[in-house]
Amino acid sequence: MPADLPIHAVLPVLLAHLRTGSNAVLVAPPGAGKTTAVAPALLAEPWCMGEILLLSPRRLAARAAAERMATLAGEKPGGTFGYATRMDTRRSAATRVTVVTEGIFVSRIQSDPQLEGVSAVLFDEVHERSLDSDFGLALALDAQAGFRPDLRIVAMSATLDGERFAALMDGAPVVESAGRSFPLELRHLGRRAEARMEDEMAAAIRRALAETDGGVLAFLPGVAEIERTAERLAGLPPEVVLHRLHGSLDPAAQRAAIAADREGRRKLVLATSIAETSLTLDGIRVVVDSGLARRPRYDRAAGMTRLVTERASQAAVTQRAGRAGRQAPGIAYRLWEEAATAGLPRYDPPEILEADLSALVLDCALWGVADPRTLRWLDPPPAAAIAEARDRLGRLEALAPDGRPTRHGEAIARLPLPPRLAHMLLRASERGLARTAAEVAVLIGERGVGGTDPDLETRLRRWRGERGQKADNARRLAERWAKLVLSAAETRREDAAGLCLALAFPDRVARRRDASGENWASVGGRGFRLDPASSLARHEWLAVGETQGSAAGARILSAAPIDVATIEALFAEQIEVRTTAIFDPATGAVQPQRERRLGALRLSGGPDPNAAPELLSAALLEGVRAHGPALLPWSEGAFVLRRRAAYAAAIDARVPPLADAMLLERLDDWLPPLAAGKRRLDAIDPGALTAALRDLLGWEGARLVDSLAPERFTAPAGSSHAIDYAAEAGPTVELRPQALFGLAEHPRVAGVPLVLSLTSPAGRPIQTTRDLPGFWAGSWAAVAKEMRGRYPRHPWPDDPAAAAPTLRTKNADARAKGSR
Repeated sequence: MPADLPIHAVLPVLLAHLRTGSNAVLVAPPGAGKTTAVAPALLAEPWCMGEILLLSPRRLAARAAAERMATLAGEKPGGTFGYATRMDTRRSAATRVTVVTEGIFVSRIQSDPQLEGVSAVLFDEVHERSLDSDFGLALALDAQAGFRPDLRIVAMSATLDGERFAALMDGAPVVESAGRSFPLELRHLGRRAEARMEDEMAAAIRRALAETDGGVLAFLPGVAEIERTAERLAGLPPEVVLHRLHGSLDPAAQRAAIAADREGRRKLVLATSIAETSLTLDGIRVVVDSGLARRPRYDRAAGMTRLVTERASQAAVTQRAGRAGRQAPGIAYRLWEEAATAGLPRYDPPEILEADLSALVLDCALWGVADPRTLRWLDPPPAAAIAEARDRLGRLEALAPDGRPTRHGEAIARLPLPPRLAHMLLRASERGLARTAAEVAVLIGERGVGGTDPDLETRLRRWRGERGQKADNARRLAERWAKLVLSAAETRREDAAGLCLALAFPDRVARRRDASGENWASVGGRGFRLDPASSLARHEWLAVGETQGSAAGARILSAAPIDVATIEALFAEQIEVRTTAIFDPATGAVQPQRERRLGALRLSGGPDPNAAPELLSAALLEGVRAHGPALLPWSEGAFVLRRRAAYAAAIDARVPPLADAMLLERLDDWLPPLAAGKRRLDAIDPGALTAALRDLLGWEGARLVDSLAPERFTAPAGSSHAIDYAAEAGPTVELRPQALFGLAEHPRVAGVPLVLSLTSPAGRPIQTTRDLPGFWAGSWAAVAKEMRGRYPRHPWPDDPAAAAPTLRTKNADARAKGSR
C-alpha cells in the first residue's frame, strides 16, 4: 500500500484506539485515502482474526474500492479483497476484506445477528445518511451491546459531523485526518433561466475544454440529461474521449470512465451524483457542475417514491468541486452565481426522514424490536412513517395485528428485496410464476435493463435477448431470486408480467380514463399519465410498477397489461359490492346503482331497482346539500315567506333569515321527513316545504315576521295588496291611486316608508313615490290632468287627500250613493 496518503498520518492513532476500545469515528476529507487504506491496515491487528466488512453506499464504489485494494496488494478481486453487491460478487474462502453495499449488510446481520467470523464493520461515507447505512449502524450497535462486545465498529465520514456519531457510539474517540491540499479554483458562470440545462452544460464543457488541461468531470442530475448533453457535444476533437458514468451502465463502461485512458486521450466524463464520493477518477482536473441533483422522495400520501430534480446541497457541490483537486491543482466551473451558493441547502436531508420505512419496520419486528425508535439513531424515524409502513405491511400479510411478523413476513424478510417485490415473488411462485416475478423484480430495480420502454413486457423480451455483462449479471440475479422461492413448475401466461406487477403494487392497478390512453385512474385513487403513442395506451387495464412526477398525475415509467378477469381473481376478497345512489341535479332525481368496486375503481355496475329507501332519501339530501335548496319545488308562498323573513332578520337578529346558508346548515333538521320514501325532489309536497319553513321560524320568529314584514298592505279603500320584499327599491306595493284617496300620511313597514308603485286603471305604471303627501301636493295635478283624458270614467279629484277612497268608477260610485 502507498504510504503517501494523508490517512497514513493518523492510522497509528486509529489503530491504538481500536486496540483498547470497540468503536471509533474517523473524519477524513475526500482524497485522504480512508476507503482503501483503513481496512488493509486492520488486518495485521492481533484482535482482527476474522473478516472485515467495509460498507459502501453504492455498488460502483464497492466494486471500485475492492478492485483498488486488490490491485495495490498485487492480487485480483476475490482473493484477500473481495466485494458483494446485489448484481455481482467476487469473494472466496481466502477473502479477509469484503466491500459490501449497505443493503447487503442489513440482510447479513438480520440472518446472523452475532456476525460470526466478523471482526470489524467499517461504515464508509456515513455522512451521506442513507437509510440502509443508518439502519445498519443501529443494528451493529445493538448486536455489539447484546452479543459481540469485541466487534469493532468504525464510522468514517468526509464531513465534520463526527461528534454526533461519536455520541451515538458511546462516546467513541474521533480521529481526524487532513485531506490533499491541492489548490482549487472556482469559476461561477451563472445560467440563463430561459435556456435548457443541457445547452448550458454543453457550452460550459466546451469552454472548460478550451481553457484548461486535464480530464473533465461534468455533474448532471440524471441519465436523460447525460444523454441529451452528449448529443449536444457531438464533434468533439479526436483527442477527447467522452464517457458516461451512472448506475445503469455495464461494469466495463463504468471501469473505463474511472480509469485513465489507455491511449492517453483527454477524458470527459458525464456523471450523475454517483461520482460525488468514494471514487477517484484518474486524470480529472476540471469539474463542471450543473448544481442539480435527482433524489428519491417518498410521497406518503400516494404510497410511492418519485424522483425529484432539485438544487444540490452545499455539502454536495463542495464534494463535487473537490473531485478536481484529488490528484493535482484543479478548476471547478459552476452554473450558478457565486452569491447563490449560500442559498443552497447545507446538507441533503437524511433518507430516514423521507423514505418508505416498510422494510425497516419489518426488519425491526424480526429483530425483536416492536418500536424502531427504541434503537440508536442519529435521527429517529418519524412516527407517521412508521404507522404508514405498518399499515402497508399488514396489507401485504407480513405483520399480524399485534405487530409481530407472520410466516409470510418472515419469508419476505429472508429475500434480498423490498417488501412489495418480495411479496410478489412469493405469491407469484405459488402460481408457478417465480421466474417471471424474479425478472420483473430485476427490471423494477434496474433501470435501463432491456431498454426504457414503459411496456414491461417489451423490456422483458429485449432483455432476454440482450448481450453484455450487465444483462448477464441481471439474468443471473433473477435466476438466484427465483431459486429462493421456486415451489412449482413454471407456467406460461400471456399476462404474467401484469399479474406479477399487480401482486407487488395492488394500489397501482389502473384503468384507462379516455380514448387516447393518456389518463388513467388507479385502485389507490391516484391519477397516472401515459404517452398516448405507447403500445400500452390501447389496453383497458394496466398493472403499473414505476411512476415519476407528482402524485396527482405521475408519469408511468413501467407497466404491463392485465385483464379484468385476472384482477377479479387476484383481489376477490377485496372487491366490494355496494349500492350507490347517484343524484342528477338536472332532473332532481336519484338513480340507484349496484356497483362492484376495487378500491377507487368501479369494475362493473347497473341500475338497482331494490335499493333501500333510506339510501335514496339520503342521496336526495346530499343532492340538495351539494347543489343548493333552489332545486326544491318551492311554492310562491314559500318564496314570499323567505323574502319576508330575510327582511325582518335584517331588522331583528331574533328572526331566522331562512336564507340558503341557514337552510343548508339545518338541512338535517327539516328535510329528511319530507324526502322519506321519495326518489325525486319534485315529489315533495310544496305545502309541506312551506310548513317546514314556518317550523324553522318558530312561534316567536313568526310573530316578529308578521310584525316587521307583514305580507300585505290594506289600502284606505279596503283592498289588500301583496308587499314585494324582493323589489330593488325596497318593500313595494303596486296599486291604483284611488285606493289611497283620503290618506294624508305615507304608509310604513317597520318604520320604513313603503314604496308605492301607482298604476292607471289599466295597470300601467304612472308614478312611484315614498312621499304620498308630497305627491298629492306636487305632481298629482299633472298626473290627474293627463289621466282624466285617458280614463274619464274614473275619479281624478283636485284634492285627493280630502277625497273618499274608491276602486269604482264615478258612475258606480254615484249609483252606490243613490242606493243608500
